[in-house]
Amino acid sequence: MLQLKSLLNCIDNSGAAIVECVMIVGQKRLASIGDRIVVVVQKQRGALAEGMSASTSANKVKRGDIRHAVVVRTRQKVTRRDGSCVRFDDNACVLISKAGDPIGSRINGIVGQELRKKKWSKILSMAPMQA
Repeated sequence: MLQLKSLLNCIDNSGAAIVECVMIVGQKRLASIGDRIVVVVQKQRGALAEGMSASTSANKVKRGDIRHAVVVRTRQKVTRRDGSCVRFDDNACVLISKAGDPIGSRINGIVGQELRKKKWSKILSMAPMQA
């Protein structure tokens, strides 16, 4: 479960590496797999210590941007209807636009199967594997 100020890995190729949750959409206290959240980009993927290079100009987001995201993995155990429990190694999300379309064109890593019942089929189709 994720709450405010939780740090998440961004697993798409939008340009963000680490994001921080600042709001959970829908007035819930905790966010689980498949929930929509608002995040701030804390660390940009491929950014150099001395400054930005020309290769990072192709990134779609930059540090400090406020974006919507969907939670795809959590460290907290999630119990499924068949009685099985699933738990991942990290908290991860995928950045989306306000309309609900993913910003990146590729997803690196596994996503939770709970996205299917929450109608995030575009994210499921881009993911290499579901658990």
